Parts: sequence; C-alpha cells; structure tokens
Amino acid sequence: MAAQREYFDEDSAPAPAIGALPEASAAIVPADSIAGRALLAVIAIMTFLAALTLGAVVLVRSAAGEWQADVAREVTIQVRPAEGRDVEAAVQRAAALAAATRGIADVRPYTKEESARLLEPWLGSGLALNELPVPRLIVVRVAPGSAPDFAALGKQLTEQVPGASLDDHRGFVDRMRAMARSAVVVGLAVLGLVLAATMLSVMFATHGAMASNRPIVEVLHVVGAKEAFIAGEFQRHFMLLGLIGGAIGGGAAIVLFVLAGLFSRWVGGGPDESQITALFGHLSLGAEGYGAVVGLIVLVAAVTTLTSRATVQRTLKSME
Repeated sequence: MAAQREYFDEDSAPAPAIGALPEASAAIVPADSIAGRALLAVIAIMTFLAALTLGAVVLVRSAAGEWQADVAREVTIQVRPAEGRDVEAAVQRAAALAAATRGIADVRPYTKEESARLLEPWLGSGLALNELPVPRLIVVRVAPGSAPDFAALGKQLTEQVPGASLDDHRGFVDRMRAMARSAVVVGLAVLGLVLAATMLSVMFATHGAMASNRPIVEVLHVVGAKEAFIAGEFQRHFMLLGLIGGAIGGGAAIVLFVLAGLFSRWVGGGPDESQITALFGHLSLGAEGYGAVVGLIVLVAAVTTLTSRATVQRTLKSME
C-alpha cells in the first residue's frame, strides 16, 4: 500500500502551466549573437556621441552663465581724447562721478600705457602709439546684489565730462544670451536625432530577432503563451543591451571629459589654453554634467526597452 501511495502521490503532482518555460530553458532571443553584438556597438557609439553633445551643451551653458555674470559685474567708461582737451582731468572727473554713484564697489582708471597695451593683440607690440588718439578707459565694478542707475550716470558723464561715454555692455550680454540659447537648442536637437537613430536601430534589430525566431514565437503564441510573456523576453534582452551599450558609450565619454579636464589643468596658462579656458572653463562638467550623462545612459536603456516592447507587440498583433 505504501508503494501504491507513493505512485499515486507522484501521479497527482500538478502539471506545469501552459506558457511557462522550465527554469533551465534557453531564452527566446540568444544572448550572444552577431546581430546582438552589432546592436550593442551601435548603442555604445550613439550613446557616446549623445554624451559628447550633452557635455558640450553643459559646458557652453555653464560658460555662458559665467560670461554673463562677469560682464554684468563691470561697466566701462570711455574718455576720448581731443585737441585742447585735458584728458587726465576728464578721466579723474569721470572716475569721481562713478565712485559717487550708489551701488558701485570699485573704480579703476587705466593709464595711457595700459590703454595702449589693450591694442597689442590687434596691432602688435613695439609700436609707437603716442600719436594715435587712444581712448582712456575706466573700469567700474558693481557691488554684488546692487543695481546702479546707469542711465543717470551716463547722463552726468555726457553733461559734465566732454568726450566721456558709458558702456554697460547690455547689448553684448543680450547677444551672448541669445548665442548660448541657440547653442543649447542645436545641441538638444542633435541629441534628439541621436536618440531617434537609436530607436530606429532597435526597431530594425527587434524585427530581425523576431524574424529569426519566428517559428519559436509562433509555437509559443499557438500553445497559449501570453503576449506579455513573449514581449517580456525580448524586452529583457534589449534592455540588457541598452544598459551595457549605454554604459560603455557614456563611460567612455565621462573618461574623455575627465582626461580633457586634467589635461587643461596640466597644460597651464599658455595663450591657447587661456583662450579655451575663457570659452569653456576648465573643460570640467561638474556634478551636474556627469549626473546628466548618467541620466542619459538610463534614458538610452529605457528607450531601447520601450522601443523593443512596442515593436514586439505590433508584430504579435499582426500574427493573429
């Protein structure tokens, strides 16, 4: 009877549910295939290009903010020389008017030699500029958090100091702001195109995987496997490809930006490096930039996953 009981106990075990695969069974989509490796390379390259674009946008945006802050903190008074005019007295009078204006932190008149040296990048050094009517400059620094009345100061200079004019750089700041916005928009547009190209690549790869595994998909579909199960198999496969490819491309971009930042600091204060630093800072993305690249990696994986799932679901509906 014990043997008989054991026989009936074995026979009465519940049958596996339809559509469930054994734990040790192979995945529907092979994890290591030529198409998979090609798509992995495409995702890595696209993510690398997208990360470079995103990093450039962050650098331009950060540098433009610093430029605008620097320009907004300073205004310039220009005193033009003329025959019979006491330029030194005019410079001192203009500096006194600026220093008396509320919200001004510092006033520094340039000497004649300093004003002439400002022309050396265009005219070269060693030139005798004594005969040229080189304007005298006065740099006025604005106190933090202050908003001086530049209209009143400009009117006072015009009325009391012959040949003096005030330049508050507003037009330059507006052009700089517009240029920075245009660069950001162009960068985001390129980023969108790269993501669109990634989506198309994933769609073609998913169609190819569905076509090569169509007999298996049809059998599973016929025996009652749910669409969610089949789509989930493809989704997991392409999500893994998206994460790995995104991590490779994004990691390579992060390493490149780190090396560029270290190199810019190592080179030092050469003239070329100074120009690059003035334009883009020290080529360091900072926590915000590196966080944006990590977010891009997650975005690429999400786009890859959702695109593959939508493609599989459309293909399964066409089989019905």
